[in-house]
Amino acid sequence: MDFAQRAIDIARASVAEGGLPFGTVIVKDGEILAEGRNLVPETHDPTDHAEIRAIREACRKLGTEYLTGCTVYAIAHPCPMCLGALYSCAPDEVVFTASREDTGPYLAGGYNKYFEPDSFYGEYAKPWDQRRLPMRYEPYDDALDVYKLFHERTSGGQ
Repeated sequence: MDFAQRAIDIARASVAEGGLPFGTVIVKDGEILAEGRNLVPETHDPTDHAEIRAIREACRKLGTEYLTGCTVYAIAHPCPMCLGALYSCAPDEVVFTASREDTGPYLAGGYNKYFEPDSFYGEYAKPWDQRRLPMRYEPYDDALDVYKLFHERTSGGQ
């Protein structure tokens, strides 16, 4: 089976049903472990991306948060959120069939005031106080204490 084509077919079906043009397939040992399509408009959940849905399903099936031994096929280069999730679940490989540069003209100026494919990824490289999304840092000692507690618990006090 052509797994990359399957991701394209999922995205095409999504568009035909009035959805967004994203599809993902996760494969392990030559078999489809999970599939996903972007359901953001249907669920009103901005994290309900094709990659995230497929990662969640695959991890549940495997009983782990890691996708070791898996290949992820996505129709397009993953957005920063999905890319972060992919780094977190550590698949062996990610294959995408359309670049940001190629898809950008079809996604720009649309559905999210912060989403411009050419600048979206660049926003993450900026210092937090220079991003388009307004952010404010309010330091609390208690917040750091939570991380100290976690470190003590996971490192045996070392």
